[in-house]
Parts: sequence; structure tokens; C-alpha cells
Amino acid sequence: MKLLTMLMLGISLTYASGGGVPTQVIPDLTYTWVGLLSLAIFVLAYYFVATEEKYHIDKSKPALFAGTFLFILIAGYYAYHGLNMELVNTEMEHLILEIAQIFFFLFVAMTYIETLIHMNVFEKLKYNLISKGYNYRKLFWFTGLLAFFISPIADNLTTALILSTVLITIERENKRFLVPGAINIVVAANAGGAWSPFGDITTLMTWTAGKGVFTDFLYLFPSASGGNLVTAYLLSRFVPQTKPDFNVSTEKEPKIMQGGLIVVFLGFFTIVSAVLAHQVLHMPAMWGMMFGLAVLKLFQYRWKRKYNSTLNIFQSMSKIENNTLLFFFGILAAVGALYFIGWLGLAAIVYHPDILGPTWANIGVGFLSAIVDNVPVMSAILKANPDMGVDQWMLVTMTAGIGGSLISFGSAAGVGVMGKLKGVYTFSSHMQYAWTILVGYIVSILIWYGQFEVLGLH
Repeated sequence: MKLLTMLMLGISLTYASGGGVPTQVIPDLTYTWVGLLSLAIFVLAYYFVATEEKYHIDKSKPALFAGTFLFILIAGYYAYHGLNMELVNTEMEHLILEIAQIFFFLFVAMTYIETLIHMNVFEKLKYNLISKGYNYRKLFWFTGLLAFFISPIADNLTTALILSTVLITIERENKRFLVPGAINIVVAANAGGAWSPFGDITTLMTWTAGKGVFTDFLYLFPSASGGNLVTAYLLSRFVPQTKPDFNVSTEKEPKIMQGGLIVVFLGFFTIVSAVLAHQVLHMPAMWGMMFGLAVLKLFQYRWKRKYNSTLNIFQSMSKIENNTLLFFFGILAAVGALYFIGWLGLAAIVYHPDILGPTWANIGVGFLSAIVDNVPVMSAILKANPDMGVDQWMLVTMTAGIGGSLISFGSAAGVGVMGKLKGVYTFSSHMQYAWTILVGYIVSILIWYGQFEVLGLH
């Protein structure tokens, strides 16, 4: 089952190439009517995403509407004022390319996960866990620690998707276990991804931009792990110590379908293909993922002819959480529009010593990334390129990565888990325990300050 953790590695290249049109040739529209209206539409859409339970509007609908409509507004403004439409077209082409890499990467990863669910791989894992007699609190700690140590290798989103699937197979109704468990997985996956160049797209962006060498990120382990442990401890106090309703003597041990372990191996092969495509051939990582999907479909064809297997990859695709994919499309398009207008470019101003300065600005990035999304925020900071040392670049890498945990959809991991635990892990259920995440966030910053600024250990 360790191979499952390698199912997906980072959403690499997202915004990492810098994409878009050079900022110096794009008109600043922040305080024009289209800039203010776009910001208002984004805030309104964000409100409906946050109140999904109240209005019963799937989060993908307001996000998709805002993402598509904002660029229509921008294009209309450019056309009316006779501005260079090529700027809008070029920016949208770059944005479509960036979103497509995320979209198809997730599409393949989710297809593999649904296929493994169909083949009883996760049911087998659930049985192995519960049959040992672990109570809910021990299962809480087990899944959280796995998330923290898997995400530096497999990336935070992949880790969250896999372990949330394990979580929902263990228990489907007890929210006293599911909600803290889901939050713990999101926080642990984001914290674990912060101390590895491959663990999060923001760390990958910082690394490829030359703001730190590989070993610099490893020095973030104390602060990332310390804050995560504090949050996990506080959350664990709300988890019951009762055991899942499970009787080993009466429950039948599930069997993995024939060929299930081969699919696990193919998942490993797919992620290796994605890594080689990106690192060696300099191709988008999703190209290797799509190749892995092709191999999986060929395997299905062979297995059906040889054993008359019921495995159907198209059936697995039909069970994918499409609303999660559409939410990603919409929110990234909307944030891309705000960046193009010029709102995210304001990030450079706060780094001036007369305003906030690097430390307080980087701490604030964590809160901003929870609201907007850490990828475009980090992209804006790298484009602004404030004069900072490696200690401050490590701080902003950490805060941008783990700050997204403060809100349920502030990170890719959170959005992925919301899709897996639909109706259970929601914005409102997350915010009930948000204070525990804030305490952990503060502890991480204090550890960073003591290590980097006081002791100089970096």
C-alpha cells in the first residue's frame, strides 16, 4: 500500500513557468470600474462558496461563473477602450495551459483512486486497520502522521486524496471522528509539503526560481512539524476514544480483486512517468500521467480478454468528483483574472520596510493564501521579487503552504478532501475547529523565528 502514496507527485509547472504577458506591458486596471467590479464579483462568488451548506449551491457553480465571467468583462473593457486585445488572448492561453495541467493531472489521479476503490484495495486497507482494534483517536493519529510524512514525497494534494479515501472507508457517519480527521489530514499534508521542494507547488516554485537550494527547505522541518503536532493534539481532544462498529469474528475479510496489485504497480509506474516527463524530458508532468492512463486502459483490455474481468476504466471515470475539477478551473481562472487586472501585484508594496516589512508581510501571506489560493499569491511574490534573504524566502514558502489550511478551500488539499467527504467536511464544519489551526500556525512561526533569526540555524 506504500505504493499508493506515489500515485501523484505535485501539480508541477503550475504557474512555475511565470506564464502570462510581462507585467510591464499590461495596463493596471485595479481602480477602474472593471477592476472594482471584478473584485466585487470575486468576493460575492467566494461568499457563495463559503456558504455552500446554507444555499445548497455546489461550490463549483459560483467559482466557475466568476472565473469565466471576469475574463469576459476584461475582454469587453479592452475592446471598448481600444486596448491591445492580444494581451488578453495571450494571458488566457497561458492560463488555459496552466489549468489544463492541473485538470488532467487530477483527472488521471482520481481515475486511479476510483479504480482502486472498485477493486477493493481501500476496503482491504480499512479491514487491516480496524481489525487491529484501534479506536477512533488512534486512527486519527495514524492517518495524520501518514499524511505528514507522505506529502513531502507524493505532494499534499495526492496525499490528502488518498488518505481521505481511507478515512471515508473506515467511517461514513460519525462526524465527531470524520471532521477532525479530515482537518488533520489537510493540515498534516500541507505542513508536510512545506519542508520539501516537491511537497507543494509553492515550494517547487520557490526552488525553481533559485530562492533556495534543496537542503534549505529541509530546515523547515522543525517549524512545520511543531505546528502540525500542536494542531493535531488540540484536534485529538475532540475525537472519541470509542472503537468503530466492527466485529472481526463476524465481518468478512474483503479480498482485492484479481489484478488489483497490478493496478497499484501501474499507479507507481504512472507517477514515475510523470516525474521523468518533467525532470528528464522537460515535458508537462500531466503528459506522463496521461501516458499512465493509456497503459491502465491497455491493461484493462488485456485483463478482460484473459480473465473476462469486470474492470471498466470508463466506469471509474464516471465516478470522479467533477465538481472538484470544475471548482479548480473556476477559482484558478478567477484568480488569474485578478492577477491580470493588477490586484495581486499590490503584494510587492507591503514588503517595503515603511509599511510591513518582510517578516510581517510573509506572515500575512499565510492568511492571504487561505482566502485567495497559495499558487497565484506565490507567483505574484516571485514576480515582484522583493529583496529578501533565504530565511525570509523559507518563511514565505512555509506560510503560503500551511496558511491555506486555515480555510477549508484555501489549499488544493482542502478542496480535494471537500470533494471526497461531500456534506461532511465543509466550510462551516472546518471553521468550528479553525482556531486549532491558527494556534499551530502561530507555533510554526515562533519556531521559525527562534531557529532562523535567533539561533541562525539554517
